[in-house]
Amino acid sequence: MKLKYSCTLLTFIVALSICSQNKTKEPTIVKVLSFNILHGATMKGDFDLDVLAKVVKDTDPDLVAMQEVDYQTNRAKKYDLMTELGWRTKMASLFGRAMPYDGGEYGEGVLSKTTFLSSRNVVLPHSKGNEPRVALEVVTVLKSGDTIAFIGTHLDHLPEVKDRNSQAKKINKVFSSNRYPTIVAGDLNATPGSEAIDILESVWQFSYDPNNIEPTFPSNNPRKKIDYVMTYPKKRWKVLKTQVIQDTLATDHCVYLVTLELRDK
Repeated sequence: MKLKYSCTLLTFIVALSICSQNKTKEPTIVKVLSFNILHGATMKGDFDLDVLAKVVKDTDPDLVAMQEVDYQTNRAKKYDLMTELGWRTKMASLFGRAMPYDGGEYGEGVLSKTTFLSSRNVVLPHSKGNEPRVALEVVTVLKSGDTIAFIGTHLDHLPEVKDRNSQAKKINKVFSSNRYPTIVAGDLNATPGSEAIDILESVWQFSYDPNNIEPTFPSNNPRKKIDYVMTYPKKRWKVLKTQVIQDTLATDHCVYLVTLELRDK
């Protein structure tokens, strides 16, 4: 009797183990927002950070790349914009300085639902007299347990393409050696098919539909796409959904929301 009971119990344990191993893993979904915040000013000409925070809360992203971010400048009423927006959205926040400006600093910002394992602010090349640019990277562990890197950046805006192309090459060189799956998002100031975008897409997977390119700028009458989300390595990510959100109050750019799935190796 004891032998029969033991065999039955063993069979049950083995069956339970097999079922557990065969159980399908829930997909790892990551929602990413690219948001040029125009140094905190709204299109009404006022300064209302609750308007910006509402955009983030309404879209409910896991990660946000913010461009044109001020830190304690006179024009931003001496606010630390990323700390203020982090508090309003209940997300972890980080600012990366690109240059001193107007009594404070100016650069990139990141918001995240999860905290940061590490961060680095990579200086991008620029010609003498032109505006400095950076790529702000954080490494974070998602709620799924997966570790990823996330980069927010803002490439040069001038008609001359030299700096923009050099910045794209630097991003490829630095971040293509990442040990974790990586996302880059931001205002790249270049349209699909331009040299800078072609340079990036030689390494990164784009998220837009090349047969139906949705413009992102300006927000009141979008005519060209300059805001992006890209992923690396290409085989690790699947684009599930993209959305261009035309908010004519919050900023002069449309907000670009992309839902991604992180695939297993």
